[in-house]
Amino acid sequence: MNTPIWDFLRQYQKAGITRFHMPGHKGIGPLGCEVFDLTEVQGADALYEAEGIIAESEQNASGLFGSRKTVYSAEGSSQCIRAMLYLALTCRPENADPLIVAARNVHKAFVYGAALLDFEVQWLWPEGAHRSVCGCPVSPSTLEETLNALPRPPAAVYITSPDYLGGMADIPALAKICHQYGTILMVDNAHGAYLRFLPSSQHPLDLGADLCCDSAHKTLPVLTGGAYLHLGKNAPNAMDDQLKNAMALFGSTSPSYLIMASLDLCNRYLADGYREKLSETVALLQAVREELRDNGWEVEPTDPLRLTISAAANLSGIQMAGILRAHGMECEYADPESLVLMLTPENTPQELRCLVEILGQNHAPSLPHQALPLAKGPAVRSIRESFFAPHEIVPAESSLGRICGAPTVSCPPAIPIAISGEEIGPAALELFSHYGIASVDVLKET
Repeated sequence: MNTPIWDFLRQYQKAGITRFHMPGHKGIGPLGCEVFDLTEVQGADALYEAEGIIAESEQNASGLFGSRKTVYSAEGSSQCIRAMLYLALTCRPENADPLIVAARNVHKAFVYGAALLDFEVQWLWPEGAHRSVCGCPVSPSTLEETLNALPRPPAAVYITSPDYLGGMADIPALAKICHQYGTILMVDNAHGAYLRFLPSSQHPLDLGADLCCDSAHKTLPVLTGGAYLHLGKNAPNAMDDQLKNAMALFGSTSPSYLIMASLDLCNRYLADGYREKLSETVALLQAVREELRDNGWEVEPTDPLRLTISAAANLSGIQMAGILRAHGMECEYADPESLVLMLTPENTPQELRCLVEILGQNHAPSLPHQALPLAKGPAVRSIRESFFAPHEIVPAESSLGRICGAPTVSCPPAIPIAISGEEIGPAALELFSHYGIASVDVLKET
C-alpha cells in the first residue's frame, strides 16, 4: 500500500529546500525527527481541507477499515468524540431531540463536548453489582426501555466499548434497537482499533455502529495523538459533507505532520501481514491468561489484547503494579481492584514469559468484588452552565452537597465520578475516597 504523506515528507527532506516557513526549528534539532516535521507547505495538503496526499492516505485507511469515510485526528480520540457529538446533533432528523443517551462510563472528553455543544444527557447506569467506574454494561432490554420511555428519539446513543477494563458491549443488539427507534449508535472504540483485523471482525463499524472513533496510538504502531473518526455505511448522508467541518471545529489548525505520517505508515503496516501477527499475539495472550489462572490468579474476560487481573485478598491492583514496576515493567492502569495491561504484536513472547514468572503463584483468594455505589447526584444545573460558572477547588471530604464544576479525574482512566452540574452526594464521596481523589472542582457558592 502506498504512503503518500510519508513519501512527500521524505522527498521534501531530500530536496534540501531552504525553509522560510514554519516550524521554527527549520528541520534541524536535537530530536532528529524535526526534518520531517512540516506545516501546510505547497504539496503537503491541509488536514481539514484535504484534497491531496492526506485525502489519499485517508482513503487508504477507509478501505482498510471498511468505512464509508475515515478521517484522521492528530489530537487523539478526544477530538473525534467531540466531532461525533457535533455530527449527531447537527445531522439529526427533524423529529429527534438534542439529547444523547449515554452509558455513564464516558471519557471526560464527552463531558467537555456537552459543555461546548449544550445538549442534554440521559445516563444509562450499570446494571447489577457496580464494581468500577470504568465499566457500565448496558443490556439491550435496558436500552429499549430507555428509548421507549422518551417522547421523541434522541440524537444518538453513545457507548464505550471496549471499556478501560476490557469489557465489550453487545453492539449488534444495541445497534438494532437504536435503528428501530430512529436514532444512531456512536461508539467510543478508543481501545479497539485493532478489532477490525481479527479473523472475525469485532470492530463496531462491522457490528452496526454508525459513528466510531479509534485511538490508533493505543493499540497500533502510531505516534501518540493519532486517531481515526469513522463514518459507517448506514450513517445519515448529511454527515458526509460535515465530517471535516466537525473535526476542524475542535482541532488545531496546525496538526502534527509527524502524527499524520505515522497514521499513513500504519496503513501499510495493517495491509502487510498484520492480521497474521495479530492472530499470533491473541493466541499467545490467551495461553498466558490460562497459565495465570492455573497459577491462582483471577483473570477477567476482556477484549483480545487486554490482560485484566483481579486483585488478591492480600494484594491490591496498585500493589501488583508496584511489583511489576520494581522489575522494569509498567502497566496501563491499576486501581484497588484490578491490574490492567495492554498488549500488541510489538510485545514479545519473552516479555510475556517474564510477566508470568514475576507474578508467580497466587495462593491467596481473590479479593471479593466490592459493590460500589452509584453516584446518581441530581442534575441541578446544565453541564454547560456549570462549566462556565465560577469554580473553586475544595477538599473532596468537604464537597458534600456542592455542585460539581469541571470533572476532577486523572487520565487514565479519565472517567468522571461526578458530572458538571450534579449535586455531590454521599455515594460520590465514597467513590472519591475509594479512588484516592483528594480534591474536587465545584461551583462557588453565592
